[in-house]
Amino acid sequence: MKAMILAAGLGTRMRPLTDNCPKPLLKVAGKPLIVHHIEKLVAAGITDIVINHAYLGHMIEDYLKDGSQFNCRIQYSAEGEPLETAGGIIKALPLLKNDDDDFFLLVNGDVWLEEDFQQVTAQVAELKSRELLGHLWLVNNPEHHPEGDFALHASDTFTHGLVTEKDGTTPAFTFAGVSLLSTQLFESLALEKLKLAPILKQAMASQKMSGQHFTGHWVDVGTPERLQELDQLITAG
Repeated sequence: MKAMILAAGLGTRMRPLTDNCPKPLLKVAGKPLIVHHIEKLVAAGITDIVINHAYLGHMIEDYLKDGSQFNCRIQYSAEGEPLETAGGIIKALPLLKNDDDDFFLLVNGDVWLEEDFQQVTAQVAELKSRELLGHLWLVNNPEHHPEGDFALHASDTFTHGLVTEKDGTTPAFTFAGVSLLSTQLFESLALEKLKLAPILKQAMASQKMSGQHFTGHWVDVGTPERLQELDQLITAG
């Protein structure tokens, strides 16, 4: 299986920390945030990683190189201008396609969650058996996003529930920025600046998207204050 780490954001909310440093290279507990992601992926046996970048992307390549220092292989998808999440995936699709598996693990470079990804292979097998196109990690709504993103419906027929748009009757959760997605979701789409949410919602409308309620530690590292929060969390163990 391949993984993609999204690292093309401008990091405007993190200024002045990102004036001369791309957000994925900001350090947390002594190492860049993106390295924490890479180490978790490698520990789970996912060693083929694609990273997209735009703002100061050369610094990301200079630091991570080909990934050999982390016992993995890193390929880069450079964007002259950020293409949003789905646009970045579409551009990187030739690197993500795998003859053995059309699913890949997608991780936002600016989130952190206490997940070891050891169950990903089993989750993909279940998605295929149910003919689903994706699986989302959902978390309790943080203070800065109290309304949530999607609804999660319990299921008696498989391990995780189906995800739908918010309906006002089912509890809504926040998308954690981690997902398992099929390349089928993007193969017919033209390369352009495109957000991921509409594509996910289209799959939800066809009951092709599952999800799980993740209750471990999760941080949306979008501001200097939350970066400090995460640093303290990891340092404290």
